[in-house]
Amino acid sequence: MADTKTDKLSSPITYSCYYSRNRSGEQFVPEHVLSYQISGTLTVNNGDKDFIFNEGDFRFVRRNQLLKFTKQPPQGGVFKSVSIYLDQMALQNFSREYAHDALHGKPFTNDPVILLNGDSFLKGFMDSLMPYIEGDQPADQQLQVLKQREAIMLLLRSHPEMKDILFDFSEPGKIDLEAFMNKNFHFNVHLNRFAYLTGRSLATFKRDFEHIFHNSPSRWLQQRRLQEAYYLMREKGRTPSDVYLEVGFEDLSHFSFSFKKMYGTPPSKIAG
Repeated sequence: MADTKTDKLSSPITYSCYYSRNRSGEQFVPEHVLSYQISGTLTVNNGDKDFIFNEGDFRFVRRNQLLKFTKQPPQGGVFKSVSIYLDQMALQNFSREYAHDALHGKPFTNDPVILLNGDSFLKGFMDSLMPYIEGDQPADQQLQVLKQREAIMLLLRSHPEMKDILFDFSEPGKIDLEAFMNKNFHFNVHLNRFAYLTGRSLATFKRDFEHIFHNSPSRWLQQRRLQEAYYLMREKGRTPSDVYLEVGFEDLSHFSFSFKKMYGTPPSKIAG
């Protein structure tokens, strides 16, 4: 059966429903997200480690993250999850209205994805989101704003230390560009995303990049991704169809063409 996914980009409330064996992908997460795993398993990787969420788990994804994911339906069942996005404007409005104290200064956790201890209030809240997804009529904007506020209140009720994350409105600061790129080269995002996450304008990012790597970002990214693919196929026995998405290519034909151009042989000759 085909993938069925309702993803209303104009709405802070999203629903994922997937029937096939598994589905993998990657994304840049620009805003905080509170999610509930209705069924199936979600595995998320930020380049350092896997975060695994099973049926009944609540998770919180911090904003400004590069993540890869795998959605796995249960045996003979369906992958389902429901999420609500907590954007910066909603959080700033909430913070002003409720006059929260200054940040503690001690982070709750540095993990990009957090497993939350759920309670009956959070479960009831997630159940209350389903009519917004399943109804024929789009939800009223004011009602959606109220649901965002309710989500923030419930998070603070069950995890008051989360305010140090929710009400931190700072933008990414300037960080070590070389270390960041060597860790995140396999994420297939635009250069302006890389620039933003390293605390730079696009022009400054390109200038700093070429100073460090002595290459343009686009050329370096392609070469680095192909080098990683070569290693995975030669040393780990992976196949081209297994690795091309993992290392940051969008389609297999482009990967094969680029690989042959760099190494003089098609990837199928390297694999195995």
